[in-house]
Amino acid sequence: MSSMFPPDSESYNALVWKIVRQIPSGVVSTYGQIASMIPAPAGVDEQDYERLGAVWTGKAMNAVSSADDGSIPWQRVINSQGGISLPEGSRAAVEQKRRLLQEGVGFEKNGRVNLGQFGWDGPDADWLHENHLLAPKPLRKPPASNPQQLTLF
Repeated sequence: MSSMFPPDSESYNALVWKIVRQIPSGVVSTYGQIASMIPAPAGVDEQDYERLGAVWTGKAMNAVSSADDGSIPWQRVINSQGGISLPEGSRAAVEQKRRLLQEGVGFEKNGRVNLGQFGWDGPDADWLHENHLLAPKPLRKPPASNPQQLTLF
């Protein structure tokens, strides 16, 4: 199976939007992180889903209508490089950046968001369990477990 759309786009989109509604102001998620929380749909090979999940999530976000704009914080979903995926300079891209800046999300000189600083850790474990979802792929690097201590000698 190698489809550009999930087997049941309507259900997949609804699940993506449910997750996106959990992203708090001031942080961002990525298409891949959201896809990592959703188990592979029935009939879809795990490896195919790993490859296509982020694309399907992007299509779900693209399907957010203006009527849903107030209830789905679409601006908080960016690509894995920390960039806005909409065409640069487009009205929607400018609006996405404006909304993120208004929420306190900063952009570096290269125009990208530092995912280590502004990346979302995902919903709490209880919410994930209640909604039959998986733990998200982390966006932030974990702190070093054994930092080097400077020696004085």
